[in-house]
Amino acid sequence: MAENNVYDITIIGAGPTGLFAAFYAGMRGMKTKVIEALPEAGGQLAVLYPEKFIYDVPGHPKVLAKDLVKLLIEQSRLFGPTYVFDERLETLTRLEVDGEEVWRLSGATNAHFSRSLVLTAGIGAFQPNRLDRPGVEKYLNNGVYYFVEDKRPFRDKRILIIGGGDTAVDWALNLKDWAREITIIHRRDQFRAHEASLAELRTTDIPIMTFWQLRRIDGNDTVETATIYENHTDEERTLDVDIVLINIGFKADLGPIADWGLEMVDKRHIRTDIFMETNLPGVFAAGDIAAVEGSEPLNLIVTGFGQAAVASNAAKARIDPDARMFPGHSSEMKLH
Repeated sequence: MAENNVYDITIIGAGPTGLFAAFYAGMRGMKTKVIEALPEAGGQLAVLYPEKFIYDVPGHPKVLAKDLVKLLIEQSRLFGPTYVFDERLETLTRLEVDGEEVWRLSGATNAHFSRSLVLTAGIGAFQPNRLDRPGVEKYLNNGVYYFVEDKRPFRDKRILIIGGGDTAVDWALNLKDWAREITIIHRRDQFRAHEASLAELRTTDIPIMTFWQLRRIDGNDTVETATIYENHTDEERTLDVDIVLINIGFKADLGPIADWGLEMVDKRHIRTDIFMETNLPGVFAAGDIAAVEGSEPLNLIVTGFGQAAVASNAAKARIDPDARMFPGHSSEMKLH
């Protein structure tokens, strides 16, 4: 096999952690490939909430998720990594190529070869939890949504938001000055959303109806009403709405990664050491998929950035014994 087919590092997942790992790998002079199962970069930021503001990225008082993705892509491309999209990987094997042991990743049609890997697949493949109620499927993407890819259709609309987690509360806050009116219902009185977001929601005039659930959605060509019920008394109310936004969580699945021989902490976290290396030599993990031994996972973008830097530099030291793990300061480097 030609040497140019073997990469120094392959990053699996092009979410924010993967994109920053690609930047750091390029800064260390590694030949880098990024493989993503989705058709575009950005991961959850691009798919789940491109129009939402993020407030805990250093240096940005607030930044739209889609803008952060754009900046991370621009940063990673400083060093010209190879991107592969729409590629679902199935197997991971170790083999010898030209006298050197490397990792072979295979998908349905392609094989990829790399001296080291960084797994930044986040929560894996994710699908929204579906709500089986009359009218939901009928109006799906025509008044009923699980994602908000574009805020424009929500302008000056009457919106019913269903859910009690971060996504539901964040969208209520994000859309409050955009929509004509918003109502949020939740099946219980305990919320999973961040305390600060929930406190902010309670300062608005958005009705928060706990113990209420959706019974059905009605309309003609588009959504016109939503019937809800109180789950203790079965009292019904019919709301005039234009849009129903369903945010009741997601199902995450690591897929074939779970069968690669990696030591798992649970069904979604891979155990790593302090250098983000897994039990497989030269295979690292960073971001939401990683659980550093001796600590609790902290699934934040900023944590993923730090772990991506550690993993990329540790990978450099792993494949090049003469290299120091410390990369030096970027302000002292000549970037192109």
